[in-house]
Amino acid sequence: MVILQDADHTELFAHLSATSLASGAEYLKAGREALVRLLADPSFLDGVKLERIPGAYTRNLVFGDERIAVYAIVWSAGSQTSIHDHHCSCCFAILSGALQESWYEPVDKTHGVASKTFTRAAGEIACMLPTGPNLHKMLNASDQEAISIHIYGYDHRTRASSIDCEYLALEER
Repeated sequence: MVILQDADHTELFAHLSATSLASGAEYLKAGREALVRLLADPSFLDGVKLERIPGAYTRNLVFGDERIAVYAIVWSAGSQTSIHDHHCSCCFAILSGALQESWYEPVDKTHGVASKTFTRAAGEIACMLPTGPNLHKMLNASDQEAISIHIYGYDHRTRASSIDCEYLALEER
């Protein structure tokens, strides 16, 4: 499913989808390069109607096929994800605003303890393979909207999301 109809983006996503069959390192490199290109063209979402929900984040499908799903995620002020791990690769870039990403160390199959927190500003890119556990939580700690672009290595038609497991936070020990 192609939401963006211009040839440049269709070609970019088709190349990335084909690269998803390569080694993990090659795929992450291609994901990072795709996000660099998208960040260089902040108007690439101009033709996409982005859903917004006050107090929540919303995933807006931009491209999807049998190997990758690309979402523009709109983060309203204060919105956040659960602490979660992914069943697939995950590359993301901050298009506008800033997000706080907190990493967690697993304690058991349902709990994690916070280990690191990063502020991801506009223009930043992060990528990971599902070599897990890669537990993290994303939060828009500001009073302004943020938008991020996420590339996941899964078919959006066969799974509801990229989240594999959700966790609860434990106090640091």
